[in-house]
Amino acid sequence: MFMRLMIIGLWLSVPVLAGVKVGEKAPDFSLNDENGQPVQLSDYADKIVVLEWTNPECPFVKRHLKAQTMKKLSDKYKGKVVWLAINSTHFASQSDNLAYKQISDASYAVLQDQDGTVGRAYAARTTPHMFVVNQGIVAYAGAIDDNPNGDKTEVVNYVDQALDALLKGEAIKVSSTKPYGCSVKYK
Repeated sequence: MFMRLMIIGLWLSVPVLAGVKVGEKAPDFSLNDENGQPVQLSDYADKIVVLEWTNPECPFVKRHLKAQTMKKLSDKYKGKVVWLAINSTHFASQSDNLAYKQISDASYAVLQDQDGTVGRAYAARTTPHMFVVNQGIVAYAGAIDDNPNGDKTEVVNYVDQALDALLKGEAIKVSSTKPYGCSVKYK
């Protein structure tokens, strides 16, 4: 009996990440970018926004950095889509995000979510974990692509497909996938 209560107690102490689902309103937030400037999601209520959870220390993020996956995709949709990276790593600082932006040569903001409030609101589980928000509604949630091991020559990029469909006014064929990568390092 004691063991059962102990297991239940441990289970109850694990934070539950409910998050948002495709088709639901995206939780609004205001976070500071790598330069300390506030960025608020609702400022882009009439736009398509990509939210990319990141952690520069994660091997999966490093692999995508080396391949320039996010940079190429954000550059492809520049002027049509707002791209925001969010770092919910509890030990990451604003200067870490500034250094990462410089290394990645990203043209988009890297937002500081050190307390994990926004990450938990979205139930961001991995880095990278991707969300596409269309006019305030979550339109896609999951992996960047179908290549978790990085060993495929032909890769399906789910975010690219979602953005292409939205910009054409078409339905997204694959709107939810299982994200892969390192776990978000919440406090």
